[in-house]
Amino acid sequence: MNRIKHKICLIFGGCSAEHEVSLSSAASVYKNLNHDKYEIFSIYINKKGFWKPVDSPLQPLSKLQQGEFYSFLPWGPPPSSTPMKADVYFPVLHGPYGEDGTIQGLLDMADVPYVGASVLASSLGMDKAVAKKLYAAHHLPVTDYVVVEESDWREKKNSYLEKINHRFPLPFFVKPANLGSSVGITKIKEYAETEAGLRKAFRYDRKVIVEEGIQGREIECSVLGNDHPRASLPGEIIPHREFYDYKDKYVEGKTSFGIPAQLPDSIVEEIQRIAIEAYKAIDCSGMARVDFFLQNNPQKIFLNEINTIPGFTEISMYPKLWEVSGMPFSQLLEELIHLAQEKHQKKNKKSRDL
Repeated sequence: MNRIKHKICLIFGGCSAEHEVSLSSAASVYKNLNHDKYEIFSIYINKKGFWKPVDSPLQPLSKLQQGEFYSFLPWGPPPSSTPMKADVYFPVLHGPYGEDGTIQGLLDMADVPYVGASVLASSLGMDKAVAKKLYAAHHLPVTDYVVVEESDWREKKNSYLEKINHRFPLPFFVKPANLGSSVGITKIKEYAETEAGLRKAFRYDRKVIVEEGIQGREIECSVLGNDHPRASLPGEIIPHREFYDYKDKYVEGKTSFGIPAQLPDSIVEEIQRIAIEAYKAIDCSGMARVDFFLQNNPQKIFLNEINTIPGFTEISMYPKLWEVSGMPFSQLLEELIHLAQEKHQKKNKKSRDL
């Protein structure tokens, strides 16, 4: 007897600087979904924000970009006859317009189940400046930081440069507040580099974070769940370059990983505890990868940031950490789909009970 397949719609690409990373993540998700259990549709969003049904994320970029695209708004050309109604929608979109609550709001308006965090959690997790304030309010350990708005920078550039260079010992980091995959980040090793680092970050966002540099190890932990989230074993990133930047992540591929990280049990348990607390602080659901610094001397854990749509490429830590924790990639994807359906059912039940 043939079992009815659940229909899953992957949404990938997008307008952000992380477009290419999304293509790799979507291809990996597509390959690891159980094709005997799921019927998989795919929607590609180009860099201008126009949509198109495609056969799969495995197609070459040149083919993805061919043909007619359409707008989600009524003045765009109508979509093709390709069916897109699915049981669960799976956004594999990194960065702005995909990880910041934008696509989540659209899917909420459509009243469909989708994988990952809600609008609020997505937007909070994406904005590193707001998230740090929230973590501090929950007494979670964060590094020293300063937020610089572009309008203030233009008016008080010299004042900000003096303040930053006086406050932060070398090296420190400058990054856009709303981006991921280490895009736009500069490690400042000389104070003369501060202005250039800020200018680079402002190319990607109107709000920039300047952060204290921590001498130590980079640790990541995967979190999974809705009301009762659980944390994976932590892993360690050992960068090949100055830090784990975009080129190190996705181009050179020379970074090494400790999966799981070699850490004392007490440190593992504390990282897992903080990861779950950070997850709850932004009211996250579905999934997130939580990033840490483990300072060498004195040894201290610092919460860095949370990623509500973590990478799903073949080298990405999120699925690898669950695999080493006893959950293979295909099973992880099934759990994420189940969590999406569970969240949607509870939301609809609340609506019916009113």
